Amino acid sequence: MTPNPIAETVRSLMPRAKAELAELVAFESVADENVAPRSECEAAANWVADALRAEDFRDVALLDTPDGSQAVYGVLPGPAGAPTVLLYAHYDVQPKLDESAWLSPPFELTERDGRWYGRGAADCKGGVVLHLLALRALKANGGVPVTVKVIVEGSEEQGTGGLERYAEEHPELLAADAIVIGDAGNFRVGLPTVTATLRGMTMVRVRIDTLEGNLHSGQFGGAAPDALAALIRVLDSLRGPDGSTVIDGLPGGEVWEGLQYPEADFRKDAKVLPGVDLPGSGTVADRIWARPAVTVMGIDCHPVAGATPSIPKTARAQISLRVPPGQDAAEATKLLFAHIENHTPWNARVTLEQVGQGQAFQADTSSPAYASMAEAMAVAYPGQEMQTAGMGGSIPLCNTLASLYPEAEILLIGLSEPEAQIHAPNESVSPEELERLSVAEAHFLVGYARSKRA
Repeated sequence: MTPNPIAETVRSLMPRAKAELAELVAFESVADENVAPRSECEAAANWVADALRAEDFRDVALLDTPDGSQAVYGVLPGPAGAPTVLLYAHYDVQPKLDESAWLSPPFELTERDGRWYGRGAADCKGGVVLHLLALRALKANGGVPVTVKVIVEGSEEQGTGGLERYAEEHPELLAADAIVIGDAGNFRVGLPTVTATLRGMTMVRVRIDTLEGNLHSGQFGGAAPDALAALIRVLDSLRGPDGSTVIDGLPGGEVWEGLQYPEADFRKDAKVLPGVDLPGSGTVADRIWARPAVTVMGIDCHPVAGATPSIPKTARAQISLRVPPGQDAAEATKLLFAHIENHTPWNARVTLEQVGQGQAFQADTSSPAYASMAEAMAVAYPGQEMQTAGMGGSIPLCNTLASLYPEAEILLIGLSEPEAQIHAPNESVSPEELERLSVAEAHFLVGYARSKRA
């Protein structure tokens, strides 16, 4: 086998990568001050900024975005006339959720069964380390052949749009010939994959009020309007009998034509309990990549612990609606609002608040950058051909970048393959995937620079 100096360098850097990822994971950088102190996000942002400075990046800055978060920016100049590539990741993370479900501390990187566990290990602090590994490997083997811009977001998980609005106000900042979004993942460990589509997203909070105060359920139950019961009726109306998302006026029968997701594999990846049916119709790929999907993210009402025999006067829920390419997220939000209002029973008072929104994204997979990435993936994953898949999640910044820089080629790769269990307890990253994708990204930058000179 022909020696690969870049791969050898990345392999030698893996102990350092693990130590750095452990430092990053240790920050409880949830971009919600109701969950974690703002100082945790600030510390993570400063860590990223220091890492960029140590790699000779210029103009390193912590950008104060309109939603109150900080994005980290820096530029590594390349040779004269070289193309510019923007590398993206985010340092903010999801909350730890049920800490008792974690087998090791959420914010302490822990190796177990060949994987590294910790909140953000894959989504997306691992993406930050991936970019650093690729650049270090190139610097050790002749230099970085392109101008590199790095942007590391601080509120991606909240969907509050701080970086999107900042980019719109400073359109020159992130301009690039190609953009690598390090926040997706391979379809399966060891199968090199670029993500071609992302669903858009809207998040809505619903509040239902029915009474001036809580009432004794024995004295008034049966006639007094129950706010939680009304909310349950509303939430149930968002799904059809088979579990499909049904929102009045929103199409829901699209078909995914690309790489398919076998149901048995999905059941294993999603850890569906034996005997439990999957909701919806069509293929799994149809349901998670091509159709809208509603999720009830949380409900506020009387907790079970300490519950009393009373009828609740008010109840709240937060709803996420994923919107596939071809559907406008703003229009979907309007339809969702109208649906909720129309399906609220008993003339109960309903209050709706939108708390986040992002458009769907569809990449141009025929661009030269995709050819360069396919070649790079073949080097990093010998014997494997790069696949193109969808992703049910949302990265609102992608559409902003596509609008601002219509000539830029946008690719999505990353560490969030199914075993990573992102957003859930026991999130983890495969160190082998981190190593191989770092090799792929380094070779991509070399190949892309060469293609632009041709």
